[in-house]
Amino acid sequence: MNTIEKALKKSGSTRRGARAQLPEHGNAEDERRAGPAATSTLPPDIPEGAKFYELNIEHMKSHGLLTPEDSRSNLAEEFRMIKRPIINNAFGTRSDFVRSGNLVMITSALPREGKSFCTINLALSIAHEVDRTVLLVDADVARPAIPKYLGVQAEIGLLDVLGGKDIDLADAIVRTSVPNLSIVTAGANHRHSTELLASEAMTQLTAEMAERYPDRIVLFDSPPLLATSEASVLAAHMGQVVLVVEAERVPQEAVRGALEQLKRCDVVMTLLNKARRVPGIDYGYGYGYGYGYHKN
Repeated sequence: MNTIEKALKKSGSTRRGARAQLPEHGNAEDERRAGPAATSTLPPDIPEGAKFYELNIEHMKSHGLLTPEDSRSNLAEEFRMIKRPIINNAFGTRSDFVRSGNLVMITSALPREGKSFCTINLALSIAHEVDRTVLLVDADVARPAIPKYLGVQAEIGLLDVLGGKDIDLADAIVRTSVPNLSIVTAGANHRHSTELLASEAMTQLTAEMAERYPDRIVLFDSPPLLATSEASVLAAHMGQVVLVVEAERVPQEAVRGALEQLKRCDVVMTLLNKARRVPGIDYGYGYGYGYGYHKN
């Protein structure tokens, strides 16, 4: 048992395990830049005047992201396993016990563990559900990843909604060419971003996100917990938190510190990213990720 697994075991009881692959380049969050996405004619189901982006499939492939033709790939199967307990907590048998279970924050202890890669792929996987929609919110406001990975940029984003008196959530939502996937970008830089995330406006905004569309999961790509104060503030609004841990790199103390900041959250799940092998779990693939669940 390596140091990461020991730390995770001490943080809470593990109920779920699986094995699959997250590509090695999933941690290259700060090494590439994306060009702007092309805007196209609105599809018939998008209201006139709505913000819409045609996602560049080749660009997504270059970053290792899921694309529509990847429905039977190993990566697609991995994220099917990852999303299932999240959806169950939000809408299934556990939904009665998880408050605001459709608000989900993805974070990590340290930068460059692959949490943005995991968040975006998770959103793309949930968008394939028949009866669910997903809103992807770029809440890593200091280092937003959505423009790089998906090319989506918008004049109005999360911080603009929180700091603007006459800006509504609907003004910030960008519909995409992936059915059921909408995006809210980080917005303009703000020197009081932590205070905005801790404000009553954020409480009202997350309540609106959770309640306006009962079939929607809202995924927040959060800053790393040990790098900024914003992540722990954001976690207070969430129904579920997924902690991405990079295998064989992150110190045990860092994982413990991150979990300590999440101790007030009811549902915390852990995702071991880029693990070559998970002892005792063999699905026949030659590589793996670990996925655990515990309730504090």
